This record gives sequence, C-alpha cells and structure tokens, in this order.
Amino acid sequence: MKGLNHKMVTVVGVSFKLAGKIYYFDPAGFELKQGDHVIVETVRGIEFGKVMIGPREAPEDKVAFPLKKVLRIATPEDHLQLKENEEKSKKAFNVCLEKIKQHQLVMKLVDVEYTFDRSKIIFYFTADGRVDFRELVKDLAAVFKTRIELRQIGVRDEAKMLGGLGPCGRPLCCATFLGEFEPVSIKMAKEQNLSLNPVKISGICSRLMCCLKYESSSYRDAKADLPLVGSKVRIDGAEGIIIETYPVKESVMVELEDGVKKEVLLAEIEEIILDNNDENNKETEEIQ
Repeated sequence: MKGLNHKMVTVVGVSFKLAGKIYYFDPAGFELKQGDHVIVETVRGIEFGKVMIGPREAPEDKVAFPLKKVLRIATPEDHLQLKENEEKSKKAFNVCLEKIKQHQLVMKLVDVEYTFDRSKIIFYFTADGRVDFRELVKDLAAVFKTRIELRQIGVRDEAKMLGGLGPCGRPLCCATFLGEFEPVSIKMAKEQNLSLNPVKISGICSRLMCCLKYESSSYRDAKADLPLVGSKVRIDGAEGIIIETYPVKESVMVELEDGVKKEVLLAEIEEIILDNNDENNKETEEIQ
C-alpha cells in the first residue's frame, strides 16, 4: 500500500544522566549493547553517555536529523576524565557559592556540571524571579578560563537533580526512572478519592506528586462503570442514595432511608432507580 514504505535507519538511544532524556545517535558501525558507555557529539560538544536502547531500526520520520554519530566506545581514559570532571564540578560549586555571596544575589545554586570536553561549565540554580547575574558570569569566567552558562531551573528539576526519598519511602521517581515530567492535576487526586490535603499529595518539590498520574486512567475507567453519586438504588429490598463510590473495589457507599450507611458491591445492587433528576446529577458529577 502507498505511504507504508517508510525508510528505516539504525539508531541507538543514549542518555547522559540517570533518569535523563534519551537521544538517538547513529551507532556508526560499533557493536553496541544496552549498558555500554559511549562518546558522542552533541550540540553542547563532546559528551559521555550510556546506551539505554540498543541498536534498532526506526522510521526516518521518527528521528531528528542530522543524526549525529557515536564517536567511540568509552575508553578507560574517558572514564578517568569523567571522574576528574566530577571532582572539578564540586570545586566549581564551592567557588560559585562564594561569588553568589559576594554579589549578594538571591538565588540557590543546585548543581554544577562540566561538559565532557570541558569546553563549558553549566551552573544550575533556582530563584523566585529574574536574577541579574552578568557580573557573576564575568567573575566565574575569569576564574575558570572557559565558557560559563547559568541556567535557571524549576523546583521539579531541582528535586530530580538532588534526589531523595518520597512520602512512600522510596527514592524519587523523577530521580530514578522518569525521563520527562508529565502534567499532573488536582483532578487526578479527586478521581482516586484521595485526601486533597496538600501535604499528603505533594512531593518534596512542593508540587503534586508525579505518581498521581500512574493509576489515573485506571480509576477513570473503573469509575465509568459505577453509578453516579446521588443515584437512587435498591439493595435487599430497601431504597437508598449513593453518597460515595470506590472504583477500585467496585463498590459504593449507600445511605438507606433509615439513615444507615452501608458499603455494597456493585453486583449487590438490585436496581438503579431512575428519575427526572438523573441528568442533573450527571451534570453535577461532571462539574466536580
């Protein structure tokens, strides 16, 4: 059939940080496998990365061109240089802290990173607003004799860089496996009948926890099979009104005519009693 003959290209997926975004490169004939360390050329210069996706065929229209090549498999010397860069980054961090104090800038230094070829040093920071760091850049350039970049990041990026433990007691998702942040809304917490207390649904970054999204679609699908809150039902010959639903358990909380509240499974509902208010109830539920 026309339009189905896509030209394929061989690529490998490389990441430069733990839980970092994956970029595609031309393996350039090297026999690579997942877990190998490689030296590649990027827009930032020469970089040290890890193969996260082994060689595979991908349609040309799914790959960003020009596709840069893997320069070589990382050597022991490359690993040594990476370690030296990490040590230099720690020293640069302390120097930058002192310079920030000297210039009395309202900013929080989060991390410092040397590019692999040491052609540039990137200083990551957070701040409540815009910061005039031009004099700071001049001072840092005079000390390190190389290109300096100051990059302002958000609180989620800060958590991803620093790591830590979430409310669940496990290492942060963003710092261990989430390559990119996805939108999270308070509606997802409501769909899962979670407490809307900000303390309980926020991560250490003070934003809504990323894990609220993990089961959101499952709750939404399960909720679609349950009667709406406010619906009249008959159970064991008695009538009542649904006051709460539990999608995962496929059950509802019913308040009977005598005021007694009872949780029942969906299968135990004998009849859903329809009346003229059903459409109004539906509209109310959608607004909530």
